[in-house]
This record gives sequence, C-alpha cells and structure tokens, in this order.
Amino acid sequence: MINATQRKKAEILLSLHTNGRLLILPNIWNPIGARILEAKGYPAVATASAAVSASLGYEDGEKIRLSTLMNIITRIASSVDVPVTADIESGYAQTISQLEETILQVIDSGVVGINIEDSLEEGGALRSIEEQSGRIAKIREVSARQGLHLVINARVDSFISNSFPTRESKIEEAVVRAKAYSEAGADCIYPMGPGDIDTLKELRDRINSPINVLAAPNAAPLPVLQEIGINRVSFGPFIFRSCLKKFENIIDALRDLKGYECFSENMMSRTDANSYLIHKHE
Repeated sequence: MINATQRKKAEILLSLHTNGRLLILPNIWNPIGARILEAKGYPAVATASAAVSASLGYEDGEKIRLSTLMNIITRIASSVDVPVTADIESGYAQTISQLEETILQVIDSGVVGINIEDSLEEGGALRSIEEQSGRIAKIREVSARQGLHLVINARVDSFISNSFPTRESKIEEAVVRAKAYSEAGADCIYPMGPGDIDTLKELRDRINSPINVLAAPNAAPLPVLQEIGINRVSFGPFIFRSCLKKFENIIDALRDLKGYECFSENMMSRTDANSYLIHKHE
C-alpha cells in the first residue's frame, strides 16, 4: 500500500536528477551499506544487481530468485529514511504480465526507483526499441495506477553490445533509444559503458533527459562529469569488488602468518559499526 512517505521519497529522488548537482550513488548490497551512506549525508541509496548477486555467491544476470532480490531490497528500503532505487536487471520477466507483477512487488518493497536494462544477453542483441519502450510504458502505467511516480532509470546497452560495431553506431543507437525510452516514461537514461569525455559530451548534447554514467575506474573524474552536465553517477559492482579485494588481501596475509595489521589498520571500531545497526528486532 502506497503511503505519503513513499510518495514523498519518489518525489525527492526525481528532484535529485534535475537540481543542477551531480547525484552520486555508491552502489550498495545490504542494509548496513545503506545506513552508512545515509549517515554520511548521501541523499539517496542505490543497489547494484551484480554486487547483490555476488554477495550471495551468484553471477549477475538474474541468477538469484526474484523472491530473494525482493527480500534484500525490502530490507534495504526499510533500513533508511532516504529514497532507495534498485537495480532489477531486465525485470525478471519475459512477458508484460510478468513485468507487471515484478513492478508491483518492487513498489510493495518500499523502493521508489529502478534500473531497467534493454539487453537480451550479455554482449549480445538488445530488445527492439518498440518492445523495450512498451515495457517502460507498462512500468509507468503500473506505478501510476498505484499512485507512485516510480523513478525509471532506463539502461541503454548499445555500447556493450556486439550488434553495433563502431563508436558512431553505438552513439546513434543510444540517442535513438534515449528519445524513445523518455517518451515511453523513463526519467533518466543510462548509457552503459562509455566514460570518456568526448562520448559523454556528445551524448549530453544530443539527449534531453537526465543522464546516468557508470563510474568505471577509467571514466572521466567526478568534477568533469558535473561540469559537462551529467546528472547522476553510479558505480555498479566496483565498490563491492574493491571491498572483496581487501578481504582477499587479508586472508592471504593471515595464511602466510603475517601480522594482524592486515586487518587492524583502517578497521572500523565496534562502536562505530554498532552505530549503523538496529539493536533489536522490529
């Protein structure tokens, strides 16, 4: 059941795309990550499907059950007071009716935004523009019927698809899809892949909607993204993988009988960690 609080969170999330400031979303995969972001002053929280799946031992690509994903995003959304947007990949749906059921569950979780992608398979073909536009329109229709403006971040995967062999063709496809997805009801366009300044400038010049950029390690710096007018930046699984690498380094050091500084340096104190935790079941 939609309440005024969830509706207000959706309004806040939408406004964060058009206030002239870069919306920085260091993607998380659990409630404590969400609470840390909120405590540090971040105005919104975003999940990463690859990080959520990997934290449970699975590959990305809808390899975990929809019920598992819903359980996790519900826990995350209920753990903070700021808006939460969730990566739902392709919507766990082959059909429009399945997509409608997914979106109803997403809304019921307390989440107020989603990422939805147009890939059919990694590196392969994309859904047709007409089909993906129809899916976005259905998401908008379902959320409106529920009394919520679910913020739709529509991924465009032309840059990671083998179907478009040149940089120019990837850009052209992204621009065409951006227009169609926006007209279907998307609030933000997420061209997955390009992080270089020249490509981003061209996309910014040719796409009217807010744009989300993936901050890969070789992407343009955050101040540059802000300067050229990018609206939103997310980090996908990169922060999760960075944390995972630290864990690997620690256990390698312990195996080799090295000192405890491998984990004690830069370790959060018990008091600090507990400040982000709920101390009783609610």
